[in-house]
Amino acid sequence: MLFRLLKPALFALDSETGHRLALRGLAALPPRAPTPVPGPLGIAVAGLAFPNPVGVAAGFDKDAEVPDALLGLGFGFTEVGSITPLPQAGNPRPRLFRLVEDRAVINRMGFNNGGAAAALERLRARAGRPGIVGVNIGANKDSPDRIADYAVMAETMAPVASYLCVNVSSPNTPGLRALQDEGALDALIDAVLAARDSAMRDSRPPVFLKVAPDLTPADVDAIARIAIEKKLGALVVSNTTISRPALRSAQAGETGGLSGAPLRTLALERLRDFRKATGGAVPLVGVGGIASAEDAWERIRAGASLVQLYSAMVYEGPGLGARIVKGLPALMRRDGFATLAEAVGSE
Repeated sequence: MLFRLLKPALFALDSETGHRLALRGLAALPPRAPTPVPGPLGIAVAGLAFPNPVGVAAGFDKDAEVPDALLGLGFGFTEVGSITPLPQAGNPRPRLFRLVEDRAVINRMGFNNGGAAAALERLRARAGRPGIVGVNIGANKDSPDRIADYAVMAETMAPVASYLCVNVSSPNTPGLRALQDEGALDALIDAVLAARDSAMRDSRPPVFLKVAPDLTPADVDAIARIAIEKKLGALVVSNTTISRPALRSAQAGETGGLSGAPLRTLALERLRDFRKATGGAVPLVGVGGIASAEDAWERIRAGASLVQLYSAMVYEGPGLGARIVKGLPALMRRDGFATLAEAVGSE
């Protein structure tokens, strides 16, 4: 209700200013305990016990400012970042656009964040608190060795992360998506795993990989092979798209990654592709265009063990996660599933 009251004022501001105000509002919320693990929506993925499958995607809380506030709203997990070794300003503003008529967002943020040291301090301060908080790691735009940047981030963040998510799929850092090519990706994952292992002898966080929706069948097969061989914790499918389906909004021509409702079909197709390519051997996280319990349930039936939201919250508010969580049990009963794990990939 509060979001509905504030939405006109937030939408009167430019998108990035509105987002900053939303983060401040979340930071001001009184502390609330996250959802306890037991329950019909609980699911184990990569050795982690998720109380429910609905999480916040990277990009919403870039600098790990409000992870506990988001968990207190009923999300089963949240993913902070992308975080780079050094602070960087990102691309020039304006760089975030609401496409209201399409219920979509275009961003060309460019990994703007305060850097690893600042985020590490915040995450250390929450040590011992319950809840799954993943850390999405990236490379600095001007880095001479991006693989080395990912290794540094893995070593730095492993002690404070429930899981690490390697982001090589943002379209807003030139050349970054080339790291999804088989040879480069193989070397990158090896470097990240070695760095994580050097930082943590025990209780090592699993490594997830976030991929683009704009992949060829050969790309999908190669990434699936690497994910299986390297025993990755999960594949996050998918990031924003550089493609442009038919859009109605005046901002449709802006460059950057498109997310929200227009991404739904493409992201679902790519999820199904990865389910087929991995044969269910690697857990999948469904992202892109999820705005309801029905959307989340469709991804789960298509092979996602977990789902993540971001752009839909721009239009529906941060209470959307709790509404999706509330709606999932009825869909499970309707389709005859006693547990969430039974439903994964059952379509």
